[in-house]
Amino acid sequence: MAGPSEHLGAHYGNNILDSADEPWYTVSTMKKRNDVPQTLIDAIRYFTDSDVCLRFVVELRWPDGVTCPRCESKDVRFLAKRRIWECKAKHPKKQFSVKVGTIFEGSALGLDKWLAAMWMIANAKNGISSYEIARALGITQKSAWFVLHRIRLAMQTETFGKLGGEVEVDETFIGGKARNMHYGKRKAKGRGTVGKAVVMGLLERHGEVRVQVMPGIRGRMLRPEVQKHVEPGATVYTDELLSYRGLDTEYAHMVINHAEAYAKGNVHTNGMENFWSLLKRGIKGTYVSVEPFHLFRYLDEQAFRFNTRKDNDAGRFLRVVASVAGKRLEFKNLIGEPS
Repeated sequence: MAGPSEHLGAHYGNNILDSADEPWYTVSTMKKRNDVPQTLIDAIRYFTDSDVCLRFVVELRWPDGVTCPRCESKDVRFLAKRRIWECKAKHPKKQFSVKVGTIFEGSALGLDKWLAAMWMIANAKNGISSYEIARALGITQKSAWFVLHRIRLAMQTETFGKLGGEVEVDETFIGGKARNMHYGKRKAKGRGTVGKAVVMGLLERHGEVRVQVMPGIRGRMLRPEVQKHVEPGATVYTDELLSYRGLDTEYAHMVINHAEAYAKGNVHTNGMENFWSLLKRGIKGTYVSVEPFHLFRYLDEQAFRFNTRKDNDAGRFLRVVASVAGKRLEFKNLIGEPS
């Protein structure tokens, strides 16, 4: 079977990968291919060829054929020398690359470095720092930081269905410990949970986790989120926090008092506690300090890895690459400047 580079040379003259030539691939079918890398070293070797990188991203972004990102027309032609496409429809900005309309847009980095970074962050259980990415890829730390945040955007999953069966609901606080702060800052912030970010989590046992930053832990804040994400009639497990009172009108609400025990038979929130330990291990051990403004991005990263825990490294990587389209993050928006 001819390699990707040979296919590119054969089909770039007209429209890349004419649907009559060979089938387009989804994430599930690409996992079965022999040429998809299975380890990091395989990925580094595989993506050294720019033609391979281009073909790989094209296959996942446009599984039904290359489409203009501006008008969605399939009537496009490939400009081989510039490695871009041109839409034949009449509208501004007819020409486009595979990066347009994705997290790659506006980046001068080659796809080889992007794909290597995706592999590393998708499969690093405790996360990977921008300094490590910078050293590994030979780029600046600032560029690596921007790259990682854009990949986290691709990891963001949209969920429409509700959780069912047995669902654990819990909350935690993210922030520095008071004993590690300077006396003046510790005195200003206070003790305990004061000055920390509140994160709420919902876990369907043996299934998906959903996490988000919350403004507080009052019942009027937490209960609507349970109703939003959990289908009526499900069994909901929480701790003794009073904010969860009233859930028994729609759910089989079971409460575990952590002052007495961490579990009583099937009544516990140990699944969410496990997720919190993974999250905090990454934040405290790898990222060290996370600004509250960016916290939701780190939640997306950890939730993605948790929800794909039954997949292998190649599968997680493919899922990230397949999710790059329709998501763009500019640096000025990332640092909080207005558009």
